[in-house]
Amino acid sequence: MKIGLDIMGGDYAPKKTIHGAILALKQLPKNIKVVLFGEKNIIISELKSHNFSESKFDIIDCSEVIGMHEHATKAFRSKPNSSISKGFEYLAKGEIDGFASAGNTGAMFVGGFYTVKTIPGVLRPPLATIFPKENGGVNVLLDVGANADCKPDVLYQFGLLGALFSKYVCDIKNPKVSLLNLGEEKTKGNLLTQASYELMQNNPDYKFIGNCEGRDIFNSESDVIVCDGFTGNIVLKQAEGFYSIMKKRGLLDEYFKKLNYETYGGTPILGLNKTVIIGHGISNEIAIKNMIILTKNVVKADLANKIKNNLN
Repeated sequence: MKIGLDIMGGDYAPKKTIHGAILALKQLPKNIKVVLFGEKNIIISELKSHNFSESKFDIIDCSEVIGMHEHATKAFRSKPNSSISKGFEYLAKGEIDGFASAGNTGAMFVGGFYTVKTIPGVLRPPLATIFPKENGGVNVLLDVGANADCKPDVLYQFGLLGALFSKYVCDIKNPKVSLLNLGEEKTKGNLLTQASYELMQNNPDYKFIGNCEGRDIFNSESDVIVCDGFTGNIVLKQAEGFYSIMKKRGLLDEYFKKLNYETYGGTPILGLNKTVIIGHGISNEIAIKNMIILTKNVVKADLANKIKNNLN
């Protein structure tokens, strides 16, 4: 297995991305190769500062960088030698099995759509993230930012994509899916959630257990929680803010430490033909390490083909 990493992506690149790659390599099985995309001289220099041999990685020299605030489509097309563009080129050719970056999120989506493309039948690829439950389990929340506006059939399909992610990546045998809403009753919510509920109840594709309220995200009976990307992103950022406050006040215990974004590393774009993982722009070396490990887990689960076979 070969995992590609955009070394130039993120607020603290390349120092933190290279450090994270080193930490990941020490933890990954020997048969997994990490491929670094970025300016070769910078990569080698940074590896030397860690007394780490460049021979441990495959290095793809990239002369350009897509900045965090550049226009995604324009930058991807005009910078074919950027670390993101090159990463997707190798991914599309099958020369790497998965690609991860903490860089420009829009460029990662553009790269996914233009190169590896969406699996036929997928309406709108979402971003999925993992939330820890108080009982030790996890909830998969999607979408968390890719699709701010959704239609009921899109939310219905999010339930299926989330259930497959939960089953094959999180090892939950028969995932239970809920719909994030402002009340438990099926008549509660806005027009979107009411219509989505009608589609999701008694469906043949996954086990739907009804509505889930915001207060139940960390202890609900569900394994997958579905919402539009606008709502999901607010929930995600609120959890990050809550963790920061708890840390600042010295109130962290083993559970609240799991709210740290570094623990999960990144979020997969579900519904593409290849594994693509997006990391937080402020990712440090721990987050980068865990983003690489998440990429490995999604590739190992063969999730893209599982989704493809299910839709077919």
